Amino acid sequence: MTYRSGRRLAIGVPRGASRPSPLFLCILAVFVITAWTTWSGYGSVRLNVFLFVVAGWLLSLCLHEFAHALTAYRSGDASVAQKGYLSLNPLKYTHWLLSLALPLFFLIVGGIGLPGGAVWIDRTWIRGRLKDSLISLAGPATNMLFTAVLVLPFAFGVNTFAHPDFWSAWAFLAFLQLMASLLNLVPIPGVDGGNALRPWLSHDWRRGFDAVAPYGMLLFLALLWQPRINAIFFDVVDGLANLIGLPLDFADFGRSLFMFWQSW
Repeated sequence: MTYRSGRRLAIGVPRGASRPSPLFLCILAVFVITAWTTWSGYGSVRLNVFLFVVAGWLLSLCLHEFAHALTAYRSGDASVAQKGYLSLNPLKYTHWLLSLALPLFFLIVGGIGLPGGAVWIDRTWIRGRLKDSLISLAGPATNMLFTAVLVLPFAFGVNTFAHPDFWSAWAFLAFLQLMASLLNLVPIPGVDGGNALRPWLSHDWRRGFDAVAPYGMLLFLALLWQPRINAIFFDVVDGLANLIGLPLDFADFGRSLFMFWQSW
């Protein structure tokens, strides 16, 4: 999520602005269809798992950014409706390379759920620091809710051995959501966790924050590239996964199915 200043547009959601976009509905259809094909064992299991996880990740990205936009709209920024941020269209979320292509690259190549997408919020119309922070936290809260929903079947003792491929893909998607929840909350400028702290900083600190924010994602990736920090981060993710009842053995198998080219 990114902030900008500008003239406020007319209050009111334009006709169709909050209607799910055809692209979002297509992604949802791919998610549902590949969930069924993975469950039933129809077709190529690895291709089904790959499409299921990618579609699920894209759905979470859309919902993440929608949560930012909806909270901003309710807090006074009507421009998010004019920009199409309430349509759940991932192509509306700023730069396609940084917002979609780069996170997709890391997901596909490394099985890492990086934050993706960004909405421009006109913060001149946001009254109150708490509202400002809640706009930033709305996205990670969506990832955490997504994680909780995905973990529920395991918490209720679902028979994972009846459809192991499906539940492995499901567990891997849950692991990605857990990872994204933590990554989004890291207090780095330009990342949601850092943006939530910005309203509470002094004027001088905000100036420094805003200067670093455009490069926050690159700084983020550089930190994750450090072996020690990477190991600590994944130890935390694994520990939380065990705490909430997410079976890591199934998540690991789901990751191996997802990254099918590694077995070629």
